[in-house]
Amino acid sequence: MSELARIKSGIEGLDSMLDGGVPEHNQTIIAGGPGAGKTLLSFEILYHNAKAGIPGAFIALEEKPEVLLSNVKQAFKGFKDIDDLIKKQMIIIDGEDPSSRIQTESDSASYSFGNIISDIEAIVRRNNARCVVIDSISLLKLMLVDKYHYRRSMLMLMSNLRRLNVTTFLTVEINFADRDKLKYSPEFFIFDGIIMLYQMSREDRRTLTAEVVKMRGTNHSWALAPYEITSGGFNIYTVDQMGEIP
Repeated sequence: MSELARIKSGIEGLDSMLDGGVPEHNQTIIAGGPGAGKTLLSFEILYHNAKAGIPGAFIALEEKPEVLLSNVKQAFKGFKDIDDLIKKQMIIIDGEDPSSRIQTESDSASYSFGNIISDIEAIVRRNNARCVVIDSISLLKLMLVDKYHYRRSMLMLMSNLRRLNVTTFLTVEINFADRDKLKYSPEFFIFDGIIMLYQMSREDRRTLTAEVVKMRGTNHSWALAPYEITSGGFNIYTVDQMGEIP
């Protein structure tokens, strides 16, 4: 039996939780509340893959590319070669003013969503990206207010991503920070994988915790894993690493 093709995150603890990485061509949700690090985690995955020779595209739906890049560099000061990877087109960061995306009228929303699909395809083809980040699909909920229309559009998005043969990480904003308040919205059922980032309160302290809720096509850890965001990237502490927590 041939070994399952995977896209590694490049983050040791996360790859351990994923039994070696995300199955190639899977479409994975990274969900969390404000400040949990969704955008940073997805960028770091793209970054490590670019360094490994796998071209990537970061599609910013809610933030201007230059603002996103500035924030990433500020958070990850240890990633000294980001500009070089962009220059070599191993990483493409693209997007536009988010205010131009938001239209809630049904006809306009359908047209705008179709444009987003076309834009994604054009960006992916610019450097034949194999690893893609879409940040964030929460914006699409503002455009597609009808739940049936939204679910159908998410299915269309996933179908197009599969047709492009890319492995995709899509960030989603959730309106809670704690695991105990978790409620599943339509995209949680549609996509192949879900990685949750929680901000769990313990007395007077907030603990950042990651969980792989599902990942089609592979075994994965069911344990919660604390994490921290450092200038050198994410540190995710699995059970066998718990002694390493500073």
